[in-house]
Amino acid sequence: MKRVAACPVADRLTIGEGQPLAFIAGPCVLESLELALDTAGALAEMAREYGIPLIFKSSFDKANRSSLASFRGPGLETGLSWLAEVKKATGLPVLTDVHEPWQAERAAEVVDVLQVPAFLCRQTDLILACARTGKAVNVKKGQFMAPDDMKNVVQKVTSTGNTAVTLTERGSSFGYHNLVVDLRSLAIMRQFAPVIFDVTHSLQLPGGLGHATAGDKQFFLHLARGAVACGIDGLFAEVHPQPEKALSDPTTQLSLPEFRKLIEQALAVRAAVAPFTERP
Repeated sequence: MKRVAACPVADRLTIGEGQPLAFIAGPCVLESLELALDTAGALAEMAREYGIPLIFKSSFDKANRSSLASFRGPGLETGLSWLAEVKKATGLPVLTDVHEPWQAERAAEVVDVLQVPAFLCRQTDLILACARTGKAVNVKKGQFMAPDDMKNVVQKVTSTGNTAVTLTERGSSFGYHNLVVDLRSLAIMRQFAPVIFDVTHSLQLPGGLGHATAGDKQFFLHLARGAVACGIDGLFAEVHPQPEKALSDPTTQLSLPEFRKLIEQALAVRAAVAPFTERP
């Protein structure tokens, strides 16, 4: 299969062919500045300890919550100010979701990577707005999308002259309230762009609680090990100091000790398969 070029996503951080396994981690949604700083500080320390490239992730708004009553976040301006504080305090590059084209330029003033949510991966105006900022764009594959169709998404980004694009796998709809991960999609999408595997969202049971999304976190290491063995370029995981108290996705976010275990096992698998795995 065709090899894709590595994607520079921030100062001194590149994702893709020939690069170390990258990690994207942080709380699902910004809950408070204190929690963001504490979590980012712990993640930055792990990044230094294990020598891994790490991007801090958190959303200023969750516009796709199951219920109107669900917590959405602090909003654009407050959220971006908190992300700026995280960058200043930790030195980590940061990533956040954008849901509407007008948000892209404003978010790009602060963050290093603009993320297009899975439900919006076909929204041409949003993708173009993100790409035109010149920042790296991470597009999540929709649960309803075939992996080979994501080449059209990549072409939308690169049509602007911006070649800094990554694709993220987060499972495919399998009946109601269930997702499955087809490992073939990782190899297929890697023909078009570097590929990241979203560990925690792939564990979701969308709408499974009726008023909110459920999940089955017990399989996070199984899915992560399989994806790393397939030759992916990065792992994405939502991480919270107390997942059971999280205001969003409490059933799938990883605790800090669980994230440490994820790092250790992912690096071990990467090292084990490197000598004999031909990366797509």
